[in-house]
Amino acid sequence: QVQLVESGGGLVQAGDSLRLSCSTSGGTYSSTAVGWFRQAPGKDREFVASMRWNGGDKRYSDSMKGRATVSRERNMVYLQINSLKPDDMAVYYCAARVGAPVTWAGDYKYWGQGTQVTVSS
Repeated sequence: QVQLVESGGGLVQAGDSLRLSCSTSGGTYSSTAVGWFRQAPGKDREFVASMRWNGGDKRYSDSMKGRATVSRERNMVYLQINSLKPDDMAVYYCAARVGAPVTWAGDYKYWGQGTQVTVSS
């Protein structure tokens, strides 16, 4: 079965950079898209970034454009975030689906457990 495990979260200061990792396993990865989402306390889960398994069709939320980079090496999917802001504080999830890298969380079938990012100011 497909498994996704996030790591790399932690406590950082505003303005710092952080790289989140998502270890993937159990899939064939053909026609696969991966996405990053986040959920802050009391808020809905929101789109952060997505791409095809081959690195194509990269998309970012407006708040992440110019600050975030999604990438992949072997079975590891990464989300690099620069210039972290207090509003970035959330649990970050990686997700996967068969098909296009869409931005709606409900379209993703496979999810990790999330990794907490805390930003101090």
